[in-house]
Parts: sequence; C-alpha cells; structure tokens
Amino acid sequence: MKRAPTESDLRKQPDFTIFFTVLILAGFGLVMVFSASFITSLESRGDAYFFLRRQAFWVILGLMGMIATANFSYWKWRKVVSILLLFNFLLLLAIYIPGVGLEINEARRWIALGGFTLQPAEFSKIVMIIFTAAFLSKKNIKMENFWNSSFIPLAFMGATFLLILDQPDLGTGLAIAAVVGIIIFAAGLPFKQLSYLALTGIPFFIYLALNEPYRMRRIFSFLDPWADPLDTGYQIIQSLYALGPGGLFGVGLGRSRQKLYYLPEPQNDFIFAIIGEELGFLGALTIMLLFFILFWRGFKTSLMAPDAFGSLLAAGVTAMIMVQALMNIGVVTGAIPVTGITLPFISAGGSSIFFAMCAMGILMNVSRYSR
Repeated sequence: MKRAPTESDLRKQPDFTIFFTVLILAGFGLVMVFSASFITSLESRGDAYFFLRRQAFWVILGLMGMIATANFSYWKWRKVVSILLLFNFLLLLAIYIPGVGLEINEARRWIALGGFTLQPAEFSKIVMIIFTAAFLSKKNIKMENFWNSSFIPLAFMGATFLLILDQPDLGTGLAIAAVVGIIIFAAGLPFKQLSYLALTGIPFFIYLALNEPYRMRRIFSFLDPWADPLDTGYQIIQSLYALGPGGLFGVGLGRSRQKLYYLPEPQNDFIFAIIGEELGFLGALTIMLLFFILFWRGFKTSLMAPDAFGSLLAAGVTAMIMVQALMNIGVVTGAIPVTGITLPFISAGGSSIFFAMCAMGILMNVSRYSR
C-alpha cells in the first residue's frame, strides 16, 4: 500500500527568477544609493561610504532573512500568526515608550536598538498579510457573510492603520490597507460588498485629508506644485527637474545635479528621480520591468499554490511590493500626492529592505509547493 506523500515529497526547487530579480534590484539599489549620497554624505558626515555601508549591511541581512524564510514551510506561519499579531501591536505601542521610541523630523516611527533602528510599520505589513491570508483560508469561512469573514481582518487592519497613522505615516497605512483589500478581493469578496467598502472608505479618507492641515497642503501642492515652490511643492518640483534632463539615456551615472542639496534625502524616497536623471528613461524602464517580473512570478505562484492559504499569502506578498513600488514611482513622477514610502529593495532604509526581502523568501517558499 502506497504511503501518503509527505511535505518533503511535495517540496521542490523554489522560483529562482524571484530570487535573482530581487538580487538584481538590491544590487542596483546599492549602486544608486552610493551615487545619490556620496557627495552629501562626505560633506555632512565626513564619510562618502556611510550610506553605502549601511545599505550593504541591510542587504546582506535581508539576503539571510530571505534564504531563511524561503526554507521555512509557509504552513508554519499559520501556527504562529497569533504570536505575530500580538508582537506587531507591542512593537507599534513601544514607540511611545520614552527611551525606546525614536523621533526623527517630527515623526515617531522608529525603535532604537543599540546602534540600529527598527521601523515597526514595516513588520506590520508582513504580519497583516499572514493574518489575513490565514483567517480567510479557513474551511468554515464563507465570504458572503461579511461579519464572519472580511470584517475580522479589516478590524485588525484598522487598528494597525490607526497606530501607524498616529506616527504619523499615512503612506504606509494606506499601503497596508490596499494590500489587505487585495487579499480580501482575491479570497472571493462579492462585488456588492466590495462596492459598499469603497463607498464607506471615501468619507473616511476625506476626513483624514481635512483633519491635518499639512495633508491638505500636500494635496494642493500635488494639484499645482508651482503655487508654493519653496515649501509644499518643493520636493515634487525638484523631482521633476531631475527626471526632465534625463532624456533617453540620462546624464550619466554619478552626474546628477539634483542630488547636490536640491532634492532632499535623494537616496531615500526620491531615489527613482535620481535613477531617471542619471540613467534616463531606459534606466527607469528597466527598474519597472524588473518589478513587472516580480509581479508576474508572484501572480503565477499565487495561481499555482497548492492551497488557499498559500495562494492568498503569495497574492498578499506580491501586492505589497507592487503597491509600494507604484506609490513611490507615482509620487516621484507627480502622479499622486507626496507620501513617505520607499522604493522596495532600492531606497536606503534598513527595516524596509530587510522585511521586503524576508517577504520575498515567503513567496519563494510558496513556489516550492506549486502545482
């Protein structure tokens, strides 16, 4: 009598296209972080390689995390999801503890860990994906019953959103809300309920915009950046000034003018503008094509997953990277109002690149069991 196939029997090689695409993006990010920061870093810190070394450290740490999660059976995440959820809220609340939470530029988003900082909101992205996928993939869940299905993930997402909003970090909160919404849609949310959710969310986001004066100023600067070119419209104007001269082939690697104290923190949220200036349209298009490859492989992994949990988990991780990339590129090109969100694998930032690479490892693990 034949034995039932074990987990090891079903496991195969992961999707190495995902692995190498992430490595290319991260390696490209190292080059561009150095190019965007070496002059200002030399003048402000006396070390031209400061941001490069820090980014390289987090890339190596992220690579280790990606390999670890790629070899960690994704079914085990369901068993620890309650612990992850509790830890998520503890981290988000820890930023309010004096001596633990770190405030930078009037925002309290980080936790000080010795000589390093951790941004809990980046961890929240992965936790909300795992929790939503695990909850909606239960056998007794009927998506037609809103209160017993979609409402629970939305409630936990709402609590996470409000804590992140208070930091303040509306961009990350909106990204998490969008990703949870995509997972719920992928789980089979009826179109009528989806329409009701959209109509309910519109007044809430209007309230968020009206509640804080700086958000209203950002919206007005998005509509007409040149109305206030030295304040609210400054970043987007300088970003467009960077993209304009880039043309087809760019001005050359390392030759950006906007990084010379015109575009604030060019190695972070607006690094795509430096890519467009130095490497031109072709360089920017290459980055977008690499993200499209990740979307394609992630979407295929979701379709070919052996169960609902794996399918929703893969869909959530793929959506997380795509939503974040689209939001960042949209801000840099002036397509959406300015929000502080990084370009995955490329922008300088420890927590962002580490957790994004760990999430890619989870996606690779799902691909190991694809049909």
